[in-house]
Amino acid sequence: MSTNFDVAPPLFRQLLGRFATGVTVITVTSPDDGGPRGMTASSVASVSLMPPLLSVCVEKEAVLHDLLVQSPTFAVNVLAEAQEELSRRFAGPQTASFDGVGYHVSDRGLVLLDGAVAHIECRRVATHAAGDHTILLGGVVGGAAHDGRPLLHFRGGYASLG
Repeated sequence: MSTNFDVAPPLFRQLLGRFATGVTVITVTSPDDGGPRGMTASSVASVSLMPPLLSVCVEKEAVLHDLLVQSPTFAVNVLAEAQEELSRRFAGPQTASFDGVGYHVSDRGLVLLDGAVAHIECRRVATHAAGDHTILLGGVVGGAAHDGRPLLHFRGGYASLG
């Protein structure tokens, strides 16, 4: 993709850093050993109400990129403000261990983190190359909302509602 954009990456990062986002952990089940895998993502957005669709942007260099792009299903776990440690755990450059992490498997076989303020269960319907990321388009097939305050990301750090 040829570009003639005038905004350098540091400025772009600074500009978008002013947009507060929720923090999620995207989870899938590994086809190799059936174990859970997860990665932190803040680039999640609603796409459509009818049908219910969302997008998740995954860096092509991310450890779980290929698994997420190939998996027919995935879950978006919207983290609670007390789950910053989970966000950091799954944001690392290597596949984080689920040792000591509370989770359960839904009726659809999706990995859902305990304590999240929402679980959104998705079936992958499309992928789109977009620069150094891949956009996953997920059709929402189920989920649950829970009481609590969300963990936010703002200006390169964690934040909470005032």
